[in-house]
Amino acid sequence: MNHLRCLLALGLLLVTGSLFAQTPEYVKEHYDKQEVRIKMRDGILLHTTIYSPKDKSQEYPILMMRTPYSCAPYGEDVFKGRIGPNKYLVEEGNIFVHQDVRGRWNSEGVYDNMRAFIPNKTGDQIDEASDTYDTIEWLVNNVANNNGNVGTWGISYPGFYATYSLLSGHPALKAASPQACIGDFFFDDFHHNGAFLESYWRAISVFGYMKTEPTTEAWYQFPELPSEDQYQFFLDTGPLTNLDEYYKEDNVFWQQIKDHPNYDEFWRSRGIIQHLKDIKPAVMVVGGLFDAEDLYGPFNTYRMIEETGDNYNIMVFGPWSHGDWSRTNERQAIGNVYFGDGISDDFQKNYETRFFNHFLKNDGKGDLDLPEASMYDTGAREWDSYTEWPAATTEKVSYFLGENQTLTQTANPAFANSFVSDPSKPVPYSEDIKMVFTPRKYMTDDQRFAARRPDVLIFETPVLTEDMTLSGEILAKLQVATTGSSADWVVKVIDVYPSDAPDYPETQKYLKMANYHMMVRSEVMRGRFRESFSDPKAFEPNQKTPVNLTLQGINHTFLKGHKLQIQIQSTWFPLIDRNPQQYVPNIYKAEAKDFSKETHTVFGDSEIEFSVLKS
Repeated sequence: MNHLRCLLALGLLLVTGSLFAQTPEYVKEHYDKQEVRIKMRDGILLHTTIYSPKDKSQEYPILMMRTPYSCAPYGEDVFKGRIGPNKYLVEEGNIFVHQDVRGRWNSEGVYDNMRAFIPNKTGDQIDEASDTYDTIEWLVNNVANNNGNVGTWGISYPGFYATYSLLSGHPALKAASPQACIGDFFFDDFHHNGAFLESYWRAISVFGYMKTEPTTEAWYQFPELPSEDQYQFFLDTGPLTNLDEYYKEDNVFWQQIKDHPNYDEFWRSRGIIQHLKDIKPAVMVVGGLFDAEDLYGPFNTYRMIEETGDNYNIMVFGPWSHGDWSRTNERQAIGNVYFGDGISDDFQKNYETRFFNHFLKNDGKGDLDLPEASMYDTGAREWDSYTEWPAATTEKVSYFLGENQTLTQTANPAFANSFVSDPSKPVPYSEDIKMVFTPRKYMTDDQRFAARRPDVLIFETPVLTEDMTLSGEILAKLQVATTGSSADWVVKVIDVYPSDAPDYPETQKYLKMANYHMMVRSEVMRGRFRESFSDPKAFEPNQKTPVNLTLQGINHTFLKGHKLQIQIQSTWFPLIDRNPQQYVPNIYKAEAKDFSKETHTVFGDSEIEFSVLKS
């Protein structure tokens, strides 16, 4: 797989002109391109590309994206098609700035993955906030025809830098749109609640290798794997320590992951969310309700800004996977499931463009008629507008895990359901046989294959006689036991379609939407972190133990004629790595002898708490 294909598979949004309305020829006709190196306060030079409208009769705002993924193509006579967040902002004219962040591609300096924010910098201390400040300061003073207003945007890792820009404190920064923004690498992308996402392992290539000087060519390589079957490859490889065959000590990020299995200061310092207090610029947080990579970051970025500040702060979450809102596909589907037409274009035109224009061209004057929280209902297939998030018009409703595979509203502590969890035969996260760079489609995948395994417990309601809308986070309060001393716990929320549901054009040929088990939300809790992410703890064998986990927010109507189902399992492979099921201090250093087959038990007073929209 070549470099560009790998980046596209990773979902880094280096999209081609075919996915965006403008072409390089269009941009060259309407924009001038300039490449500069902007000096930071410590003397380091950052490569910066500036696209300015050829029409010099007016002043324009600056829209900036800082990225670790390259400003390519390099050279002032070579243009890219995608220079802005969407076609509308490009067609009406803005100054677009792209910058290689410190230590990446054609910029100088040393790269630090999720560089920690320094609240009270002195002298020539730097972080991404100071680099943003120094860049904005240079731009507003040196780029012709700018109106003095700056906005930032970015998707995925560039979304993290858009969030980081809010900490720069530069007065010219008026608006930011962090989109699919990483919030904390212990909960986004590479970990979920401390469990390592082995399915992201190949992506470590992108972030782990350091370079010594500016370059316009990739300095890292992706491991060549002897298989097209992801499940079998990782199963045959065995414990995580065996992956050292592919990443040596020169892959800094792989070493950091292995050396910091717990939520210690290394990870805590790299989280950005805890610093988002008293933010001044306007913010529009954007996320995909089926984003396999970054759900934690967008939800918690909005939450922290909302709780600690009084700035303009809104959120837009649609039926998208990672970055779908930036594309121009007419039909919006995730895997087998279709959600509607023109949803991304509607967002680009009526949300994103209006947001930036209001604060960058109209100086924030007057009212901007956008909802506080725009949430797509992924069951009813329509937009909902809320005055706050979580929505105030919900009530807490709890279901318990009952006998005969039922969800009941009565707890039964005496009831217990057990299954054997075998690390040598883990539950797949997908029935597709392929080698993916990062997973996406599984977020809405049919879960019938899992429901039919003996090591997956299922509980469901009767067929619903009326619609039921769940809106907000889901709290699973499990009561469990294990014969071992370590275990993971996975909870999945499933929408079971009726037997007469029609197929979509996107439905895989071997499947039918009849009785489709659509995964709506899912999450894992690495059991050792049930009490503390920084201070792991073994299970006492055969002792009933509470394990709580939060599933990220949903906005989904379970329609009349459907069923609500809960699946509970302990392996989810190779989305997450296998737990040895015997406690070891560091799973990244576990040996084959540490893995054992164990029996897990889930009790009938386990509670799943939903926020149900009041009718």
